[in-house]
Amino acid sequence: MKKEKNKIFAINSIPKLVTINMIIFALICIALYLIIPYVLNYPPNSIDNDFQVDVVGIKYTNQFIILGGILSLFILGALTFLYNMLSIKKIKNKHTNKIDIKQVEKIRKRSFNFPYLTLLLTLLVPPIVVCFCLFLFNTTPELNLRITIIIFCMSAIFSIFSYIVNKSFFVNTLVNTAKISNKTTGFRLNLYIKMLLQMLPIFLYSFIIILLLSLSLLTTEKGDLLYNLYHQELSNYFSDKEKVYNLNDLPNILKENMTLQNEQDNFFVISCETGDVYYSEEELNIFFKKYLNEFYEETNGHVYDNYGQNIEGSALKVHTNEGDYYVGIRFYVFSSSFITPFIIATIILIFFNILFVLYISRDFSNDIKTISKQLNNIAASSNISNEHNLPITSNDELGDLTVAFNKVQDKTKQYNDTIKANQETLMESERLASLGQLIGGIAHNLKTPIMSISGAAEGLTDLIKEYDTSIDDPEVTHKDHHDIAKDMSEWVDKIKTYTAYMSDVITAVKGQAVNLSSDNSIYFKIDELLKDITILMKHELKNALVTLNVHNYVASDVQINGDVNALVQVINNMISNSIQAYNGKPNQSIDLTLKTEDTNLLIEIQDYGVGMSQEVQNRLFKEMITTKGKNGTGLGLFMSYSTIKAHFNGDIKFESEHNKGTKFTIILPLPKNK
Repeated sequence: MKKEKNKIFAINSIPKLVTINMIIFALICIALYLIIPYVLNYPPNSIDNDFQVDVVGIKYTNQFIILGGILSLFILGALTFLYNMLSIKKIKNKHTNKIDIKQVEKIRKRSFNFPYLTLLLTLLVPPIVVCFCLFLFNTTPELNLRITIIIFCMSAIFSIFSYIVNKSFFVNTLVNTAKISNKTTGFRLNLYIKMLLQMLPIFLYSFIIILLLSLSLLTTEKGDLLYNLYHQELSNYFSDKEKVYNLNDLPNILKENMTLQNEQDNFFVISCETGDVYYSEEELNIFFKKYLNEFYEETNGHVYDNYGQNIEGSALKVHTNEGDYYVGIRFYVFSSSFITPFIIATIILIFFNILFVLYISRDFSNDIKTISKQLNNIAASSNISNEHNLPITSNDELGDLTVAFNKVQDKTKQYNDTIKANQETLMESERLASLGQLIGGIAHNLKTPIMSISGAAEGLTDLIKEYDTSIDDPEVTHKDHHDIAKDMSEWVDKIKTYTAYMSDVITAVKGQAVNLSSDNSIYFKIDELLKDITILMKHELKNALVTLNVHNYVASDVQINGDVNALVQVINNMISNSIQAYNGKPNQSIDLTLKTEDTNLLIEIQDYGVGMSQEVQNRLFKEMITTKGKNGTGLGLFMSYSTIKAHFNGDIKFESEHNKGTKFTIILPLPKNK
């Protein structure tokens, strides 16, 4: 990291992130402040005035400031605490000054988890806090429920926007730490659940707001309609403004002359001076009485029962023998017979829409799962080139992704075929080059037996001439004939020995000339392997003045499945590398050890030369690398590794220490006992 920074987050980025979240929260609060009176159908003249203070104890704006302040402080403190938990975490050990992998993984885990924690925090806390505060403000249960539902919807919207902001913030952290540790950890949510969490709140919020607005408009229209109807009846009967009525007769006059539209509707008579209820079939709350007294002239007798309630009234002022009184009808805009089916229909509609959103999310998730599963199958395959293309299961962007991947896979197959062909050509060239070098050494090995056979032939020739001249010589005894025959037999035995050695050499060389791409499913014994190695490496070891010490701890009856010539070439290549590790230093040794371990044969080639650098060790077997400069191609060990893997289903391990030597261990599975 630049300037050796050891913090995942810059400290100054925390206030920025918190500020963005709080701006989103403030915008949503402003939207809530503006829409709640309309969505909940608050009566005219009922908020932010002395009337509201008298009936509730606090003004609407003050309520909102208190609720918003409490929520803001809580969310601000929680977000700051969560984010600072990451900002103070070090990724370097203070003692060793090295990167602490466990600490990085802990930060990655929190980076995965925190967006979901903040999502739950901002989704659940505001409705709970608001519901509790409204209870303290003495709101009606129905209004409390409506406001809590709206707050929950707005919290869902805020939580989604907050999640989006936080997710992008934490993604940067995950990207930065991926170079150190790239593990997936923390909470894991299926894609369809993520989509459901993001889509459903927006859908529910939109649906509920539209539903409440529609209900508010419908309530307003029907309330106005019923008010006008009742007000017209009252005005028609009490048309004489100067007439004085007997107070005791007013309830009967209302019952006998007014027609109620609903059996729940009822009449009332209230004093204009004191606000006392003279007559009412149901108890009237303080909101209804005070609203009637204060806003009768402004609303022309249109009265409301409470905030967001379904009850209204139509009133008219009349003169009585005991003063002025309000007479009127308190009516229900919607009866329970309407509200109950409406709520049931709404719940059913929401349920089916949730199922629809869930289906879309799961369908999308299943398409991605199909692609992911196929990719994992291909990745787990031992030979990707042989895997079939991904099936196309959707005709959309995911289908396009599948098509694009299939094209990449087809290209990869072509490149693999080309690389394989080039690799086989390079390996064959390397093999032939090694074979040419081997044959050069073998030629020296064959000179001695050839010259010995030539000398034996001359010796036999001399003995034949001697025997021929002795046939008619009477002085030559039977013993002399037997001595000549014995000498001839000795020369013949020498010739047989030399020819047998030459035959072994030729067989070994011939075996190395066999194409390594052939798959010979045969068995060979350890003695055969060691014999070929000894013959083929004799000259190179002799010239380098290096001794090969063979330590064989394997039973003579143990057999190996595979082509002995391929294994001989691998071991010889490693012995040659060991010889070169001494850089021409004479009188050195190489240990060749054969032993069994569990169900494997271990072949160890140990030298005590210069060893390999860490860079070479990191790249060994992963690419063609050489320490010989221009004199090497790096194909030898790469070809050896490929041969052991492909032809013997084995493996090659190595240990190396600078200036102390290198040990290669060939691991071959032993045949199972039949």
